[in-house]
Amino acid sequence: MNATKRDYYEVLGVARDCDDPGLKSAYRKLALKYHPDRNPNDQEAEEKFKEAAEAYSVLSDPQKRAAYDRYGHQGLQGFGASPGFDPSQFNDFSDILGDLFGFGDLFGTGARRGGRSRAQRGEDLRYDLEISLEDVLRGMSVEIQVPRLDPCSQCQGTGADRTDGLVSCPMCHGRGEVVYQQSFLQIRRTCSQCGGRGQIIRRACPQCRGERQVRSERKLRVTIPAGVETGTHLKLSREGQSGLNGGPAGDLYVVIKVKDHPIFERQGEDLHCAVPINIAQAALGTEVNLLTFDGLETVKIPEGVQTGSRIRLKNLGVPRLQGSGRGDMFVHIDVKVPSKLTREQRKLFEQLRQTLPEENEPHEKSLLDKVKNYFM
Repeated sequence: MNATKRDYYEVLGVARDCDDPGLKSAYRKLALKYHPDRNPNDQEAEEKFKEAAEAYSVLSDPQKRAAYDRYGHQGLQGFGASPGFDPSQFNDFSDILGDLFGFGDLFGTGARRGGRSRAQRGEDLRYDLEISLEDVLRGMSVEIQVPRLDPCSQCQGTGADRTDGLVSCPMCHGRGEVVYQQSFLQIRRTCSQCGGRGQIIRRACPQCRGERQVRSERKLRVTIPAGVETGTHLKLSREGQSGLNGGPAGDLYVVIKVKDHPIFERQGEDLHCAVPINIAQAALGTEVNLLTFDGLETVKIPEGVQTGSRIRLKNLGVPRLQGSGRGDMFVHIDVKVPSKLTREQRKLFEQLRQTLPEENEPHEKSLLDKVKNYFM
């Protein structure tokens, strides 16, 4: 009988030195082409499918393949291999065919569910928290209320009345799965009526009405580290939606939004603000008091300062979230030209103009000035 068998390498269409991924790829193609579901009532296609499956079952096993390479079909007798197609000897068909056809456990080789649904992890939750720039600089601890779904305490998450609300599923008879015979294939599928639980609800829980979960609000204290910025995600493990069937809870992500400040603007770890001064202050120099987040700071403005000039105040910026130290604060000078003058002011300006050189000729900026102004 073995003399009539085709060579297994020929059946799969591969060379004798083909590696395992090549064998699996060749078999997948043949399984897809000749599977009985794609070729109903086609005896020839069914036989080719069996032939390819038998060839792959031998060549994918290192010991069987070595014996076959040395002695041919006769060498497989020592392994107790039957001459025909035996689906019980295949271990990875659920991987190969399950991906192609969505069958799950084929030939009875997959792990049984034992009448229970698999544990499901709860969903992650998001909580948007708006804080001020002052909170960013100091850090804070805040209590939040997070709405979520928790397992029903009355039915312990079953969704059924505690007395006699659950009955065995009539479709799967409590097994959680149903078995179909399709040609020579035995296919196991999760029971569609009970969802794999093996039981169905005859009378719903009066508290959750069969939903297995109830809405609740949980109070949590969140520590906001100094230096966070808009878009920062703070993860609170296992504080998200509760899991089902004993599964773990999801995570809670607190997403930070920093409110705009009326005076200071944040750029990375630095703070920026604008200080207006008049022409006399710009020409003669002055001192201004600036209320920062660290208290009152005296800013010395040198004489002859121009609009757009910056004065740097070290270590008065935002704390570094990942690291130590702080950024800086930059004071931008805004020289204000009066739009209206009194008679006395005009007279003084006219006298001043007589003493100043005329500077109304356009001149070309140096390349360095252009670059500096571009990044201001």
